[in-house]
Amino acid sequence: MSDALKHECGIAQIRLLKPLEFYKEKYGSAFYGVNKMYLMMEKQHNRGQDGAGFASIKLDTTPGERYISRVRSIAQQPIQDIFGQINDRINKELSEHPEYADDVEAQKKNIPYIGEVLLGHVRYGTFGKNSVESVHPFLRQNNWMHRNLIVAGNFNMTNVNQLFDGLVRLGQHPKEKADTITIMEKIGHFLDDAVSKVYKKLKQEGYSKHECSPLIAERLNIAKILKKSSKNWDGGYAMAGLLGHGDAFVLRDPAGIRPAYYYKDDEVVVVASERPVIQTVFNVPFEEVKELEPGHAIITKKSGEVSIKQIIEPLERKACSFERIYFSRGSDAEIYQERKELGKLLMPKVLKSINNDTQNTVFSYIPNTAETSFFGMIETVEKHLNEKKTQAILDGNGMLSAERVTEILSERPRIEKVAIKDVKLRTFITEDSSRDDLVAHVYDVTYGVIKPNDNLVIIDDSIVRGTTLKKSIIKMMDRLNPKKIVVVSSAPQIRYPDCYGIDMARLEDLIAFRAMLELLKENNKYHLVEEVYNKCKAQVDLEDKDVHNFVKDLYDVFTDEEISDKISELISDDTVSAKVETIFQSVENLHKACPKNLGDWYFTGNYPTAGGNRVVNRAFINFYEGNKERAY
Repeated sequence: MSDALKHECGIAQIRLLKPLEFYKEKYGSAFYGVNKMYLMMEKQHNRGQDGAGFASIKLDTTPGERYISRVRSIAQQPIQDIFGQINDRINKELSEHPEYADDVEAQKKNIPYIGEVLLGHVRYGTFGKNSVESVHPFLRQNNWMHRNLIVAGNFNMTNVNQLFDGLVRLGQHPKEKADTITIMEKIGHFLDDAVSKVYKKLKQEGYSKHECSPLIAERLNIAKILKKSSKNWDGGYAMAGLLGHGDAFVLRDPAGIRPAYYYKDDEVVVVASERPVIQTVFNVPFEEVKELEPGHAIITKKSGEVSIKQIIEPLERKACSFERIYFSRGSDAEIYQERKELGKLLMPKVLKSINNDTQNTVFSYIPNTAETSFFGMIETVEKHLNEKKTQAILDGNGMLSAERVTEILSERPRIEKVAIKDVKLRTFITEDSSRDDLVAHVYDVTYGVIKPNDNLVIIDDSIVRGTTLKKSIIKMMDRLNPKKIVVVSSAPQIRYPDCYGIDMARLEDLIAFRAMLELLKENNKYHLVEEVYNKCKAQVDLEDKDVHNFVKDLYDVFTDEEISDKISELISDDTVSAKVETIFQSVENLHKACPKNLGDWYFTGNYPTAGGNRVVNRAFINFYEGNKERAY
């Protein structure tokens, strides 16, 4: 993706189902779980680079022994920092106590971080302060083992204010109005209530206070706690939690917006945000890693019993299509094929744009996530050329010379790596005030591969703000002196903000929105902006279910092609000599390529939850009033 775009987080949960001695004997180390968690977090590094956290719980410890460990970091390489700290602590203990080396029981008792239940999280700071206090996992502590709660998630809630007010009505005093804190306190409230009820019942049955503790662990109904806690949640989420005594869960939102996958055998239960992470780290085939169904939770009791429970009535499945286009690693077998298909489906428009002149066209891509769609695009070009070659030979009626046949067969798509990303500059750019000149040099170009009067077709996975295209890529491509630059997006036009985890909160940041506004001005229809503003304002106090997305009305004034043409103008300027054209994927073809992931609200404005419409209207009100606050 050419534009910088922060997005949803990644979660990893491991429950070891055997005693630690088993892993020592079979794999050579009681640190098996810690090592696997390190790999799972590194394999999801693409999902978060601003912070990372790790937590572990030891089962069946003696009172007075530490059983919860947690470490978080916002260092430049947070995962490395976390496991560097863990490794240093482990090595320190082993060097000071060499007798621990072959004594797993002593290791578990005396060395932190070694446990049977582990939770990892990688984070982008899309909302709130990017301080270590904002990094997951979050910990809710209590002297009762069962009431300790550790939570980490990949989520955004659209109704944080309502959830916060609900906690206040319950008599709580949350320390801040952040969705993570709010969600954790909500679960914590019903956890406390459940523990109290179970304890009271056990006392009535004649058990002593000491005898109650292990029985509470057995009788706690995690599914019931989650049902009560999530009753009024509105958003996209994959929520992971650990209880102090060892129960664990991961809950997925009812529309399946945020992803979650799991694997189970007789040694481990594993949950992660991406399937290939589990495949790679545990060396298991594709078909053995299952997708957690929307509205369901995978629950692992302290006893090791694993169950999948429906917590919330599932909605129409609207899994995030941006996962398939960009966010998730392309090593997933399904995602790889889907991205190739996205490239293939764009080619009819591309061939029309270049008048089928493949001889005088160079094809390339924006590194690195557009590469797979590029392969699909090239496969279609090759198919087109093969049909062209066959027809040329047939038209020769057997009268062609060997040289002519060789000439016909030798035509190939002209493929070059034209754009080269300078990663060092990318990480250096942080301040908006000094950004423009630096952005212009984020990409280098390969000189000498474009001939005079060549077309240059370059594919990106999506065009969000258009900033890097305008300030860097188009200008750099123009230095090669192509006749025409065709910028191809494997995603449709991004028209609306996301409120479920992606950092696209402001409408005015989106180039499709800016293009639509320019068209309204040019066509003397800008008065419609005020009309939509008034409609949005009139809905502020309505229930979420009664709120409509009126921003759609503005886009409906123009065709997709008109907006694409205006985007072409906006990403270019008078200093660019080549003609610039943008081609976007259609929503119809997006669904054809990614049939299981139909979440498309950022393209269509069709939000899967009621709170989405409120967010887009609030974003429009903020735009109209010049308010730079987030819409959720």
